[in-house]
Amino acid sequence: MGEHIIKLPDVGEGVAEAELVEWHVKIGDVVREDTVLAAVMTDKATVEIPSPVDGEILWLGAEIGDTVAIGSPIVRLKVAGEGNAPAQGSAKPQTVTAEPPAKLPTPKPDTAPPVAKAPETSGPETKAAPAASKNASRLSVSGAPRPEGEKPLASPAVRLRAKEAGIDLRQVAGSGPAGRIGHEDIEAFLARGPQMAKAPGLVRNEAVDDIKLVGLRRKIAEKMTVSKSRIPHITYVEEIDVTALEALRAALNKEKRPAKGGGDRPKLTLLPFLMRAMVKAIADQPQLNSLFDDEAGIIHQHGGIHIGIAAQTPTGLVVPVIRHAEARDIWDCAAEVARLAEAAKSGTATRDELSGSTITITSLGAMGGVATTPVINHPEVAIIGVNKMMVRPLWDGTQFVPRKMMNLSSSFDHRVIDGWDAAVFVQRIKALLETPALIFVD
Repeated sequence: MGEHIIKLPDVGEGVAEAELVEWHVKIGDVVREDTVLAAVMTDKATVEIPSPVDGEILWLGAEIGDTVAIGSPIVRLKVAGEGNAPAQGSAKPQTVTAEPPAKLPTPKPDTAPPVAKAPETSGPETKAAPAASKNASRLSVSGAPRPEGEKPLASPAVRLRAKEAGIDLRQVAGSGPAGRIGHEDIEAFLARGPQMAKAPGLVRNEAVDDIKLVGLRRKIAEKMTVSKSRIPHITYVEEIDVTALEALRAALNKEKRPAKGGGDRPKLTLLPFLMRAMVKAIADQPQLNSLFDDEAGIIHQHGGIHIGIAAQTPTGLVVPVIRHAEARDIWDCAAEVARLAEAAKSGTATRDELSGSTITITSLGAMGGVATTPVINHPEVAIIGVNKMMVRPLWDGTQFVPRKMMNLSSSFDHRVIDGWDAAVFVQRIKALLETPALIFVD
């Protein structure tokens, strides 16, 4: 029998380290070749690490959330044969024996400090004890609920005090004659804590779970911290009449025409129309398709339009990228959106597919919400947010007519984009979406 050490393999070109996000095994497990041992993450791409040999897990070299350098040992296995681990030798591991703590001298009985006797109380003070005991007894039952249907006795002033404090008087036991509730009962009830005002049978939960940010959640946190701390956001919200767009989209989806590469054309959603409208708007304002290196003070204005689509997955938020949207027609955009969305949700999207965007779309419209304040995907300078579509009555000059309306909530880096330019950009997109035939005109 021997031991085999598994090191963290190269998980991508130019990657020097990766974060351990999940162990699939534990010490003592017997694994076969190709059994997945762990999952590591780098730049939002998750990679599974398989075992190259059969064996039993002896040691795991990292904890979830640790950053591990490429080539570092992460697993030690007991295997049949010699294995690849260096000989351990007969030397025992070094141990440090702590010296026993110095023995403290035992104090002599006569050195103990004398215990002070309680002062004798006089007659009047002694008589006060039963009153205090009675008061404590009264307070201890002040939170006992009244029987069902029994009306509490209280003055109008006490009832007003209870109403202002949000107290149900049926939950307060009075200390006055016939159980009458006084101001002191209200104060005692409040002093005992808000839990007493809860309905019978409900229990406070004092548990606190400490959850370490690891993997994708940690990377999202770091990215959002950079974006909000370094980018002065300006958000511009505009409503758009998408009635004509929705009619055109429905008509195009009814057509059964073959796609360029064979098969049927993909189903059109709102996103491909928005992407093509953004492409046309960027042609007039190319500074919107930029990355800002704020440390060097350089704006990198890109010719290629690479649109990131924020997508929620079971593991968190990722941003797959539709590259060169300027070179894609509306059906090609739709097909690529569908392909990348499926890859992101299944966890098969590559590192290249999840990076390199120059402007981003975020859509929460399916969840509702009439406006949002999107956070810019640093170092980009703009993000377009899609809000809920709804039917609203609009006045056409003679009558109210139902129209399908939708808001766009867009944020811009105010260091690079002035408010006027941001408004012009959104208004151009609005004009194209409200007259969708213009999207198809070169």
